[in-house]
Amino acid sequence: MISPFQTASATDFALQTSAQLQAHICAEIAAAGGQLPFDAFMELALYAPGLGYYVAGAHKFGADGDFVTAPELSPLFGQCVAAQTAEVLAQLGGGAVLEFGAGSGALAVAVLRELAQRDCLPEHYWILELSPELMERQRQRIQAEIPHLAPRCAWLTALPQQFRGVMLANEVLDAMPVSRFRVRDDGGIDEIVVIDQAGALIETTAPPHSSALLEAVAAIQTAGFAQTPGYTSEINLRLTPWLAALGAAMDAGVVLLIDYGYPRSGYYQADRTQGTLLCHQRHQTYDDPYRQPGLQDMTAHVDFTAVAEAGIAAGFELAGFTTQAHFLLGCGIDALLTADTITIEQMQAAKQLLLPTAMGERFKVLGLNKNIKGRWSGFSVRDLCERL
Repeated sequence: MISPFQTASATDFALQTSAQLQAHICAEIAAAGGQLPFDAFMELALYAPGLGYYVAGAHKFGADGDFVTAPELSPLFGQCVAAQTAEVLAQLGGGAVLEFGAGSGALAVAVLRELAQRDCLPEHYWILELSPELMERQRQRIQAEIPHLAPRCAWLTALPQQFRGVMLANEVLDAMPVSRFRVRDDGGIDEIVVIDQAGALIETTAPPHSSALLEAVAAIQTAGFAQTPGYTSEINLRLTPWLAALGAAMDAGVVLLIDYGYPRSGYYQADRTQGTLLCHQRHQTYDDPYRQPGLQDMTAHVDFTAVAEAGIAAGFELAGFTTQAHFLLGCGIDALLTADTITIEQMQAAKQLLLPTAMGERFKVLGLNKNIKGRWSGFSVRDLCERL
């Protein structure tokens, strides 16, 4: 069935792109000797040049896309992130903002607008974006909505060598390729891999391709998790080198990581036997990552204990960990909601940001400090670091 947001020609083009991506993945499987580790498949499905989900040009964000993020729901989210950013920039005596994967540009617009209101604009607002198509959409939105602030914005394809300020990553970690594993009946560990079966993408298991996966699973099992035969889950092996790169680039400042996930005890709880991997297309959720590759988003929840451990190993200090609702309350969303200009629509959007049954509890915020001290407002209402 054609989505009401798509024309027949657009649907045909999307299906052709998906078919090309599947053929490309099959060729990569053949080149790798007949199987790809799941993280390599996920990287191709999401980021293969010109074909992957995030780089192929389809509309992804908002009501006419595949999912809605917090910045799309309401500028109140960005105003609160800006309030926290302003605290850090004030303590540093200035600095820059670097946003990873800025999506439609909604967060950048809201943050810059609010920082201008607070007379606390950053020296630069950098966006590190891997998708040329999204980069162009972000440029257009910023130019259309805040043209007077557009000169402060610049787009990067790699980390700056030196950085001082605030790094923002909203729903970035969940889109990192993850490795998947399964516990065998004898207690050993297999890796989930992808094979080509007569042109169809099929998953199976194989001995782990790297010792890193074995070591990571062993650490989880030593902590008492993921021990039952058949238990299947994910591990983000790319998290540690990513945070190490951030630590090397940052001279001083704060990293704010906002995403859905759990502490390790919740992530690998006994009844979560099939992991957290999910796919999203046209606001529907699927559990088949091999369905129309390139046309659906693919995500895994975040193990925030692993994030904290990797951050500390990279030279950061843990600044705080809390729910999105408590972070927004700490940053003053309640005061924003009492403004005379607030609308019914904005109140409804705020409920989605704050309610436990919506995004309020499911999303978490973790902060990392580097060469800076501060009791940040976002973690002042309720800090849950002890749960990590």
